[in-house]
Amino acid sequence: MALSDAEIRRYARHLILPEIGIEGQRKLKQASVLIVGVGGLGSPAALYLAAAGVGRLGLVDFDVVDESNLQRQVLYGQRNVGKPKLQSAAERLHDLNPHVEIVTYETPLTSANALDIVREYDVVLDGADNFPTRYLVNDACVLLGKPNVHGSIFRFDGQASVFWAARGPCYRCVFPEPPPPGLVPSCAEGGVLGVLPGVIGAIQATEAVKIITGIGEPLIGRLLLYDALEMSFRELKLRKDPNCPICGTNPTITTLIDYEAFCGVPAHAPPPPRTVPEITVQELKQRIEAGLERTNTLLLDVREPYEWHIARLPGARLIPKDKVKEHLHELSQADEILVYCRSGVRSAEVVRFLIEDVGFRKVRNVKGGLLAWAREVDPSTPVY
Repeated sequence: MALSDAEIRRYARHLILPEIGIEGQRKLKQASVLIVGVGGLGSPAALYLAAAGVGRLGLVDFDVVDESNLQRQVLYGQRNVGKPKLQSAAERLHDLNPHVEIVTYETPLTSANALDIVREYDVVLDGADNFPTRYLVNDACVLLGKPNVHGSIFRFDGQASVFWAARGPCYRCVFPEPPPPGLVPSCAEGGVLGVLPGVIGAIQATEAVKIITGIGEPLIGRLLLYDALEMSFRELKLRKDPNCPICGTNPTITTLIDYEAFCGVPAHAPPPPRTVPEITVQELKQRIEAGLERTNTLLLDVREPYEWHIARLPGARLIPKDKVKEHLHELSQADEILVYCRSGVRSAEVVRFLIEDVGFRKVRNVKGGLLAWAREVDPSTPVY
């Protein structure tokens, strides 16, 4: 995979390192890293991996930016508060390095989807803030043979390691059982020094780069402990446990399990509701009958063209969801914009975008979309 002239200029300080050079930079460009959790640890790791030129970064998170995140989650700024983390992270990383592909998974990582997501990446970086997800990431990596770059933080202390069952111990070898529920407070309960995740996240990014390029000695079989108050590092040697239930000689875990039950705590708090202004199909019917133009109302269909040809609402204008940004100049904030799709999901995303990112105020989602229209207003409308 050749480097363009622009990439050669961008990565010049890498290219003059004999340990990396052109070949190492090509390896980075060809590589993919999955970052689970784009918070305190994932923020600095993502920034440095994007800057380093890793070809594809996968980001797993489903939270929104809270003002309390800004003390340590350096991917985000004040303008991102209240917005989805992945949307804000992708924009920042694209701005940092447009040569890197950013893939987002706005969903909790679970036993149902972890293997499908993890298998698409060369290296997994664990930035999770809870034990169920840590065990899930570990087990998925072991089952798929992937290196797991681990990091965790609490108050003034952090730790990092590389758990790679093919070459050393896994997370379960070191921590066979989770702590009792409630014993270890969360960062929200116990606090965390704002710069601490920057240190550990940067170490995780360093280990990922080393694994990809094949340089140095990764933290395999070693647990690095950092104390910010003493400004000290210690290292513990780790051994592979031959009786480990997943990577040992006779494994008893051969598929992903219920990690919330295993740890006795939920892995994910439900995401905060993100409601959007709505209009019912009955109300929309009255608007259409009264004349949309008379009330300066735009009925916006954000489905795909093939769906438009199946069925459409009277007086609607088609702009597919992925094309809305390109056509913003054609939309007027003076108009009321009513947005619909097949079921109301895609249209709700467009309404959020227009309100939260662009600043429109007179935008509403047609609740239930075309399906609700066919069910409640016009049964002759084709459904699909």
